[in-house]
Amino acid sequence: MTEQAEVIQYQTFGTCCQVMQVAIKDGKILDAEFYGGCHGNLQGIKSLIRGMSVDEVIERLQGIKCGPKPTSCPDQLAKCLVEYKQKSLTQSK
Repeated sequence: MTEQAEVIQYQTFGTCCQVMQVAIKDGKILDAEFYGGCHGNLQGIKSLIRGMSVDEVIERLQGIKCGPKPTSCPDQLAKCLVEYKQKSLTQSK
């Protein structure tokens, strides 16, 4: 029997997208939903990250900025996944 996907929700800060919801299974992104923000760009991100490992998404997206803003939707997604990993580590102890 395979384990169910874990769905996490993340409230963003400093971006047009207000909330992200990410489905993860076995360390890989199954799907993502973005509420608010630039629909076309966020659909592109969703399509690109599907099937990628959590670590690879963090590595590729962390630190990306949106114009003069100190963050971006991709950066917020990386922050969401970093938080997920930290919580997973503390729960497994």
